[in-house]
Amino acid sequence: MGTMEQGLNVLQQVIATGLFLLLCTLITLFFIDRYQSHDAIRRNYPVLGRFRNLFTSLGEFFRQYFFAMDREEMPFNRAQRDWVERAAEGMGNTIAFGSTRSLDVVGTPIFVNSAFPPLDEEAAPASPLVIGPETRTPYVARSIFNISGMSYGALSKPAVQALSRGAKKAGVWMNTGEGGLSPFHLEGGCDIVFQIGTAKYGVRNAAGTLDDGRLRAVAAHESVRMFEIKLSQGAKPGKGGILPAAKVTAEIAAVRGIPVGEASISPNRHAEVHNWNDLLDFVAHVREVTGKPVGVKMCIGSVDGLRELFSTIVQRGIDSAPDFMTIDGGEGGTGAAPMPLMDLVGMPLREALPRMVDVLHEYGLRQRIRVIASGKLVNPGDVAWALAAGADFTTSARGFMFSLGCIQALRCNKNTCPTGITTHDPRLQKGIVVGDKATRVAHYATGVIKEVEIISHSVGVSEPRHLSRAHVRLVQPNGRSVRMNQLFPEPAAAFPEASHGPEILSAETLA
Repeated sequence: MGTMEQGLNVLQQVIATGLFLLLCTLITLFFIDRYQSHDAIRRNYPVLGRFRNLFTSLGEFFRQYFFAMDREEMPFNRAQRDWVERAAEGMGNTIAFGSTRSLDVVGTPIFVNSAFPPLDEEAAPASPLVIGPETRTPYVARSIFNISGMSYGALSKPAVQALSRGAKKAGVWMNTGEGGLSPFHLEGGCDIVFQIGTAKYGVRNAAGTLDDGRLRAVAAHESVRMFEIKLSQGAKPGKGGILPAAKVTAEIAAVRGIPVGEASISPNRHAEVHNWNDLLDFVAHVREVTGKPVGVKMCIGSVDGLRELFSTIVQRGIDSAPDFMTIDGGEGGTGAAPMPLMDLVGMPLREALPRMVDVLHEYGLRQRIRVIASGKLVNPGDVAWALAAGADFTTSARGFMFSLGCIQALRCNKNTCPTGITTHDPRLQKGIVVGDKATRVAHYATGVIKEVEIISHSVGVSEPRHLSRAHVRLVQPNGRSVRMNQLFPEPAAAFPEASHGPEILSAETLA
């Protein structure tokens, strides 16, 4: 009995001490809040005012788990993320009872099914296409869905390793982003598109300009198939890449050719490119040095600029054209960007892609330039829409981040990503088991491609690249839908089944 009484006394003392310390803490916080000058709420409501900041910071997490409906969140909703999760796990992606998608949202695509779709034995996957057939080393691209530009630096080492290995398993290409070529891109053995950003990371000299020797060294890797000159990206058109100092480790600095521990801010454009003629000179130079296909990535501001570019190509000769163009929509994502650029600048992909394809036809260049669509293309319907609008290929960044396990924590720019994908904190990176995540990446890529094929077969064509604008209806403000070819008429030069280049550029013909 004495032992029990002694234990109760100790417990009472602990509780009393805890309450005393809590009271002292509250009194201290009261005076701190009352006499600080930068937060009016805390000054007027000491201690209680602190809960506002707490709830504000936690609001996005509460919404995600407790309050938001399946299709309410931005930039990606739970239904989209869940689809990627099931695909990445290799699970069946069937659902029950009915769709939760609203058909009242303006711009929602609805595919026009055929009464007589091809039988399974009549259907086929998308045929490979050759990019840069006139270069010394053309690229036979086999996948309609690929990994968009995400830099090593913006992504962690294990994330890049998993993407590289997963891309190899799925037979898709991987874009390096503007951060240079790391050993982790190469170790998986996948096809790689090397992106040349405005800072020339990985192929720059001490002055920050293009170093031909380093460019040749990158091109010497057999797995580096193409080079992409980035003018702008959808999330921050007019602004270069932003890598916080906390993410510039010694390894990343070595890959990029920059000082350790200093914020890496890319110029807002290529210093040597002042106009379209300069851009075409730059494309020609990189193509001559590397011997491989060279393209341009941009977010479109207006169609007028494209006409100026394409008229310049026509004047100089068709051989001066880039081998491909990657069109990024203003809804594209990034690890860090100013909100005004993220929210307000750049044409959305839903408008930019068909307009760009139309102008290519207008200038007779559609047969010469391959088109890659990028910008919030995460699920099969998005990819199928882009192919119908005229794209040859599609790429996704955030879709593949979801396949790695991204939970949309919105911490990409803070080096505190809880899943280890966009952080260089070794403790957080342990969350990524490279082998497992590589399998998820491959499952996701093949899952998207398979379901795009299902959509294409349902509308009555044998393969995805035969999708056309006539196969898509878009919901209008009055709630009714109209065919996309009424809003964006099929160019006169387009083939009957698809807005693509001539058969002479197919992989089978060149083989």
